[in-house]
Amino acid sequence: MSEALVMVGRSVRLSRRQVDALIMSLALPVMLMIVFVYLFGGAIMRDGHYVQYVVPGVIMLCAAYGSALTAVSVCTDMSTGVIDRFRSMDVSGAALLNGHVVASVLRNLASAVVVFAVAFALGFRTHASAAGWAGAIGLLVLFVLAISWLAAVAGLLAPSPESANGFTFLAMFLPYASSAFVPIDTMPSWLRGFARHQPSTPVIESIRGALLGQPIGHSGWVAIAWCVGILAVSVAAATLIFRRRIR
Repeated sequence: MSEALVMVGRSVRLSRRQVDALIMSLALPVMLMIVFVYLFGGAIMRDGHYVQYVVPGVIMLCAAYGSALTAVSVCTDMSTGVIDRFRSMDVSGAALLNGHVVASVLRNLASAVVVFAVAFALGFRTHASAAGWAGAIGLLVLFVLAISWLAAVAGLLAPSPESANGFTFLAMFLPYASSAFVPIDTMPSWLRGFARHQPSTPVIESIRGALLGQPIGHSGWVAIAWCVGILAVSVAAATLIFRRRIR
């Protein structure tokens, strides 16, 4: 536990020193909210309630961007030789990877706070109970935890930090091809099946329902199943790949 806390502190300090990435992770929610609400919102929902619909999608998009930073950080550690120094101090690989993942969760929670602040300023109003807020935050943390471990796998497999940054494209594509910004029924028929059966959609629908005080049906269980499945596979894969890389 002490090793893990030290590695978390290290990863947080590294995030603070990457000023450009830190500014981008905090400015991105502001820019996205303004773009979607003021530029696209009137065309998508003319009743002026688009801000109520789009907030969970912006949170997911920011979480995807934040996970890409995890992939780059892990790949940088693996390619700079710092792993050999940690091994000489008997620091476990689990502690190192956990440090990157927990730092990613903290970054994404800070980004989510910015999203909500901007959303409230633009007219977003929630009807969620305390249980609804707890459920939305818990599911968001679980989702970020899952994709951060998946990003760690990508960072371990990537040959360079530049190629690890390519994980950004895949991670940020999924929220667009979901119910994040437009209802799935408005999409072409060939795209609806993918949009309905990918992990972002049930997570977004569950968070949206919880924040607006609406029933979420089976979306909550489907979202949890997706997150737990991705998390379990990613943790196992990251552990195996890390052991093979340091032999």
